[in-house]
Amino acid sequence: MDDQPNQAAGPQRIMELSSGLWASKALSTALELDIFGDLAAHPGSTTTDLARRLDLPPRPARSLLIACAALGLVDRNGERCFNTALSDQYLVRSRPTYFGGWVEMVDKHDYQGWMELKTALIENRPTCWDPDQNSSLFDNGDPVMLESFWEAMTAVSTITARELGPWIDLTRSHALLDIGGGGAAWDIELCRMNPHLRATVFDLAHVCRLTEDKIARAGFGDRINTVVGDFFADSELPGGFDTVLLSSILHDWGDVDCCRLLRKCFSALPPNGKIVISELLINDSEDGPLDAALMGLAMQVETWGRGFTASELTRWLIGIGFADVEVIRISAPAANAGVVARKP
Repeated sequence: MDDQPNQAAGPQRIMELSSGLWASKALSTALELDIFGDLAAHPGSTTTDLARRLDLPPRPARSLLIACAALGLVDRNGERCFNTALSDQYLVRSRPTYFGGWVEMVDKHDYQGWMELKTALIENRPTCWDPDQNSSLFDNGDPVMLESFWEAMTAVSTITARELGPWIDLTRSHALLDIGGGGAAWDIELCRMNPHLRATVFDLAHVCRLTEDKIARAGFGDRINTVVGDFFADSELPGGFDTVLLSSILHDWGDVDCCRLLRKCFSALPPNGKIVISELLINDSEDGPLDAALMGLAMQVETWGRGFTASELTRWLIGIGFADVEVIRISAPAANAGVVARKP
């Protein structure tokens, strides 16, 4: 009997895939209700305790806590509930490692567009926002959406910068231009790692306003500043920088625009200047990895971009004039690779 194929395994896997939204909504709803914050303040609470404090009826409170436990976000000890190490570190708002901004952004902003994925594919246009009303995802004037989006970007960028930063040699870099670096998460982390480094965030006006507060709160106002601009509308990028950074930028745009931006980076850099690119790259065989593949698909509903391979990016860079292209493989929420190249 052991050699017999498991007839339930196939349908069970399909069911797991098709009900992925259930798990995601359980997480985002528990976060919105502040289940994890409440358990951090009152560890060992019972379902009844939580239901009373969060003003939930007992039946749904019990179902949500069971789901959170099954997802590895709540530990049960009899009737008593505790955060797991995962939820306590990343889903409690007061923690410096809080990652809930990403969860909130996906839940409040992305899902509506994903529900229209077929439309996005057939019409070849984003569904998370109206291309007839806005020029891009990033010029949305809704302050709630903007705050949610940049909190999400800060969450993923901080962890990614901590993973990739130590592998990037910036010992000879003194002035870094972070192109589209709203939130300054990368700049804060790189300046912590490199005490000699100064950084400038180059982004849209409303993004710079949000970013300046984050820089001040991190205590880097003397080493990180912002410059307002538009890396497509402006004829050139600011000069005077020996390093430029593109973190999760290129996947938002079509191939022609990507190469146009890379040429602007090349022109702005001095000889021996460095470009650093952080991205989720697709395998050259175009069969994964899953996070990069799904991010590429997400670009169909969010932007005009797509996922691309290390070979494609290397070809673009060399064609523009960069040399010594290096691909650094990592594992992080917003990137699986850093690509570094030099202007001869």
